Amino acid sequence: MLVKTLKADFEIIFERDPAASNWLEVLFCYPGLQALFCHRIAHWLYCLKLPLIPRLISYFSRWLTGIEIHPGAKIGSHVFIDHGMGVVIGETAVVDDYALIYQGVTLGGTGKEVGKRHPSLGKYVIVGAGAKVLGNIQIGDNVRIGAGAVVLQNIPSNCTVVGIPGRIVRYQRQSNDCLEHHKLPDPEAETISYLSKKIKFLEEEIEFLKVLLLQNQKNSAAIELSKASINEVHLSIANNQDSKLLNL
Repeated sequence: MLVKTLKADFEIIFERDPAASNWLEVLFCYPGLQALFCHRIAHWLYCLKLPLIPRLISYFSRWLTGIEIHPGAKIGSHVFIDHGMGVVIGETAVVDDYALIYQGVTLGGTGKEVGKRHPSLGKYVIVGAGAKVLGNIQIGDNVRIGAGAVVLQNIPSNCTVVGIPGRIVRYQRQSNDCLEHHKLPDPEAETISYLSKKIKFLEEEIEFLKVLLLQNQKNSAAIELSKASINEVHLSIANNQDSKLLNL
């Protein structure tokens, strides 16, 4: 079983990484594969309740690869840790089959609670570079977590999560290409774009109202001037009539 899982870890690299050219390069130059190899052995010894040695293997693996995986973490088959530097996977974390994890990812806890305190990832989950998934939360199948996201709540299947804190963006149809990171949505950018358009529209409305108000003021001034002129004419006529009456 262990050999079969290690073979699956090896084969998935050629499916997920276009830079993988030959088996020797993958075997000796891919720290994610090496970290998983060490973890499989450490986890097996950990399940046998062997003291110290599993942690020593984990420590050696971190020194060798820059990837820290606690021997107690449960990791499925066909998992690919790409580049991997700075990846931390906690003791009670669960990573299901076909997960893809990039560098700088943390699957960690949020406190000193005892028991299950780390996240559980479903099948075909992608965790982008620098993302933090914290606490005893459940990440569903086919979930994409964008680079730099901080996820603190349960995420249902077939969702994309971005931002700090992580926000869910649902899709009716997900792309099958796991490397299409440039197609992840950006709700903050969309909100800023909407607000910019709204501000521009309101500025145009204000300018229109200013012009309309100025025209009304001019029209009011013209009306007042006309009224004054009419009053002057009436006054002039009245004065002329008074003069005629006096002459008589």
